[in-house]
Formats: sequence, C-alpha cells, structure tokens
Amino acid sequence: MSFPWAKNYEPKQPLMKWLDEKLPLPRLVYNAIGAGYPVPRNLNYFWNFGVLAGAALVIQIVTGIVLAMHYAANAGVAFNSVEHIMRDVNAGWFIRYAHMNGASMFFIVVYLHIFRGLYYGSYKAPREMVWLLGVVIFLLMMATAFMGYVLPWGQMSFWGAQVITGFFSAIPVVGDPIRVWLLGGFAPDNAALNRFFSLHYLLPFVIAGVIILHIWALHIPGSNNPTGIEVKDEQDTVPFHPYYTAKDGVGVGVFLLLFVALTFFSPNLLGHADNYIAANPLSTPAHIVPEWYFWPFYAILRAFTFNFLWIDAKLWGVIAMFAAIALLFFLPWLDSSPVKSSNYRPLNRIFFWVLVVDVLILGYCGKSPAEQPYVLLSQLGAIYYFAHFLIILPIVSRIERPLPMPNSITEAVLSKHADDTSAATA
Repeated sequence: MSFPWAKNYEPKQPLMKWLDEKLPLPRLVYNAIGAGYPVPRNLNYFWNFGVLAGAALVIQIVTGIVLAMHYAANAGVAFNSVEHIMRDVNAGWFIRYAHMNGASMFFIVVYLHIFRGLYYGSYKAPREMVWLLGVVIFLLMMATAFMGYVLPWGQMSFWGAQVITGFFSAIPVVGDPIRVWLLGGFAPDNAALNRFFSLHYLLPFVIAGVIILHIWALHIPGSNNPTGIEVKDEQDTVPFHPYYTAKDGVGVGVFLLLFVALTFFSPNLLGHADNYIAANPLSTPAHIVPEWYFWPFYAILRAFTFNFLWIDAKLWGVIAMFAAIALLFFLPWLDSSPVKSSNYRPLNRIFFWVLVVDVLILGYCGKSPAEQPYVLLSQLGAIYYFAHFLIILPIVSRIERPLPMPNSITEAVLSKHADDTSAATA
C-alpha cells in the first residue's frame, strides 16, 4: 500500500477477530474497498466505469451459467435450443436478452473506461501495469464476445465465424493450419461450435481473474485523478467507503436503469435480424457484419484493398487489425509528456477528441457495405488512427506547453470550490 496513513483494520467483535486470524478476508475487503483504502478526493463520475464493468461481468456470468443449462452445442440443434430457451424455459427470454444486451453494456462501459484513461493519462507511470492488464482484459473480452456471437448459430453467427476465421488463412504457410485448428475442420460445424462454447464459458472466469490482478495493481500506486497529480498527503484523500461506494452506487443505479430499459423495451436494437434465421452454409447474407463493438476494427481490416510489397491486401488487413489493439500496449512509452491529464494539455485535448470522432467514423464504416465512399473513409480513418499513436502523440508530448498545474489535489479542489462559490454569488 502506497498510503502510510491508511487505517489498519481492527476487528471488535470476537467472531470477526477469530475470522480475521484464521482467514483475513474481512481485512482484505476493508483494505480493498473500505475505509482502509484512501482515494483522491476529486474523483468524478468517470471513475465509476470500473465498477460498472465489474457489475456487467457479474451479469454476464450469472446469465451465462443459466443459459448453458439449456443450450446444446450441436450444429443440428443449436439454433432450436436458443429458440427453446426463448419460448419454453421459464423467463428464458429475459435471461437470453439480458445476456445478449449485457455484452453490449459491458463493451459500452469498457470503451468509456478506456477513453477516460486516454484523456486523463491513466496509462502513465506509475500505473503502466494497471493499463497493460486492462488491455489484456479488453482482448479477452473480444475473444469471448466473438465466440459467444457464434453460438446462436444463426446466419450472422455462421458467416461471421466463416469470414473472421477465414482471415487467418491469409497468413503465409501457417494460416490454413491455424484456421483448421481453430475450427476443428475446414468450415464452421460441430467441432467449432463445441470449441467456441467451451471457451466462451471458460474465458469470463479468466477475465475475472485478470480483473483481480488489475485491481491489485491499482492498489499499489492508488487511483489516478482528474488533475493527474499524485497524492501528497492525507488531505488529498478520503476513504473509499462511504464516499465512493455511495458515488458508485449512483452509477450502478443509472447503469441498471439503462440496461433494463434496453432489455425490456428494445432488446434487439443492437443485434442483427439475420441472426434469427437458422444458419445455412448455402445462402450467404447480402451484408455480413460483426457485432457493433467490433465495427472500428472491422473497418480497419477492410481498409486494405490492394497488395503492397510481397504481402497481399487480406494479410495487410489482418496485420492492421491486430496492430490497432497491440498499439495500446505501447501507449505508456509513446506518450512521454510528464503531465497526465488533458485538462492541462490543450493541444493533446484537441487531438483526443479528433481520435474519438475518428473511432466513431471507423465504427460507422465497419457496419456499412464494403463500397465507396465507406472504403475511402475507412482508409482515411485507419491512417489517422495509427498516425495518432505513432506520430502525433509522441510529437505533441514533446512540443506541447502544458497549462499551469496546482501544487496538490487539495489546492485544485479548493480553488474549484472557490470558483463555484464566486459564480453562484455573482
């Protein structure tokens, strides 16, 4: 623990004393989320998204376990087993819609969590390991979501598996063996469905384990904050409980309201209608698209339309798609500015919002047909995406002149309070 003034846990009741001696679980909880864990006093609601991601994961695990009790991972009956869940299992429709929309809500809060980290510089020292573990979680989520999308065995499920795994065949020499190894055959069928179901069931628990490491790594340097200034003394912090448990409670309440509204009133808003048609290897859908949370990366993959050097366009697309995520691992060393928060980095703040717009454009292109002008927009968007991290960010971090920063978190909080008071009395 980096905070020497953190309070030590001292159980009062005999039962709690005995439990703390034999299995110090109360001490662990107290130091992790209780009054024994001091956090910066200026955290805003953008720091809710870590807790919301945890809540979304719990929803996914619970609903996924129930669905697994009724699902049949067999190409002949998988689609009908999903229909059986929807029509015949008590509250099966709700469990299935909660799981389906829970995945979307999970990705929404994780994307917001990532962009919050980008804006406030949460990837910088001394929190590099927190960021790296977060990117690992993101990769595991993408793998889990892709395999889960295959399981309903509708048209989009089958052809999504066919197209996405087909990109591995672009890798010279080992590409085709890798694809056959992934699918357990030459096309998506029973073997692929069983493999994807097994991994889809397993990986959420792996994600939960990495999240524990993520939180553990966070507790060593402590949380970042909107100013990006490190905690200097006890005045800069407040206990996590009750201050931020209450704040997180508000965030969880809003999250659940939005989640329930989506699940009950528009459960298929973020899905694709073709996935309610049973998989047919002889009928290719007019427009094959992955789930919405893959759209930006799918646009980058499709942005390469011509061969370059000795590498064909298909392989360049696969390399670019994986490189777009791999770049995030190197972000702590690409941005060398000593200032973390974009609140004090005016030039970086402008380029951050340009990046946000660029990712949204890539997402729109990813869901659109592979035709003009979407291909051109994908190419321009992909160029800017890589240029942002590899060229713009390193240059900005060297030439930018940051704004004056407060000396401490307490000074920033008190000055903001004074400004708010002056505005209110004016």
